[in-house]
Formats: sequence, structure tokens, C-alpha cells
Amino acid sequence: MAEQTIPSSLRAIAGEVAGLLKQRKETISVAETAAGGLISAALLATPGASGIYKGGLTLYTLQSRIQFAGWTQANIDTYRGPTPEIVAGLAENIRVKLESTYCVSESGTAGPTGGTTPNRTPGYVALAVASEAGTKKKDLDTGLGTDREKNMLAFAISALELVKEVINGQSKI
Repeated sequence: MAEQTIPSSLRAIAGEVAGLLKQRKETISVAETAAGGLISAALLATPGASGIYKGGLTLYTLQSRIQFAGWTQANIDTYRGPTPEIVAGLAENIRVKLESTYCVSESGTAGPTGGTTPNRTPGYVALAVASEAGTKKKDLDTGLGTDREKNMLAFAISALELVKEVINGQSKI
């Protein structure tokens, strides 16, 4: 069996974020969907993770969002796929519940299948970083087409890059 490791590109950005959090004595939580746990795994792979990582959830199903992310019937009734607003709500809810300085959240369409609207096209991801000061939202298309694994990795990297920008004050909340 081949050894499984965190890809170097993801490991690098997770290390940068972890280093900033340690330096500032701040914490992070994670609410991810389409990245499937990659964000949490990358952060937990950094030495000293127990000092910065408050917890994470992979909210892949509707049931998990109802049970753990505070979704209501109104969220279900109005759901039209991942959006920055939905992801911001996940991040804000989990940050408060886990009492972390920041919560990063993502939701997207990894592929290989998808829908016909732009936010359901493989490669689309909505991102958010919540803090006490507010929430930074962003969406993007990876440009990686229907390659599920490459999209998942790109979603995780993009999410951690947004965290780094927020911590460094490069992204206004």
C-alpha cells in the first residue's frame, strides 16, 4: 500500500496559517463540505495543532447541516447550491459553537458531475472566514474542470489562503 501524505502545496499553506495562529495565540475551527476533511487534516498535520485547532466538521449532507450547523427549514426551502452567503452562515455558526478566533468554511462542486447553474459547475467553490470582527466571503472557479480530487485540493488550499489573508489584514471583513 502506498503511503498517503498531505500534498506539499496544502501542507505549506496549512503550516503558514498554523504558524500565524500560534504566533498570535489565536485559534481556528473548520466547517467544510466538498473539501471532504482536507482542510482539517492539513491543519492537524502541523506540529502543535492542539494549541490552535478547536475542531472541525465535514458538513457534506443536509442531515449533518441540520444537526451540527444550525440549519433550519428556511435554509432547506431556499437552498439553491453553494453560495458565499450559505458558507458564511456555516462559518459564523461553527465559530461561535467552538469558540474559535476564526472559522473557515467552504462548499462547492468538486465534480465530476454538477448542475447547470454556475455555482453547481465542477470547480466552483464558495469560501468564508468568520471572526468576531465579521466575515469575509469569496467565490471562485478553480478552472480544473471535472477532476474531483484536484478540485477538492484546490478548495482546501484556497480556503486556507483566505484565512491567511484575513489574519494578515489583506482581506477586509
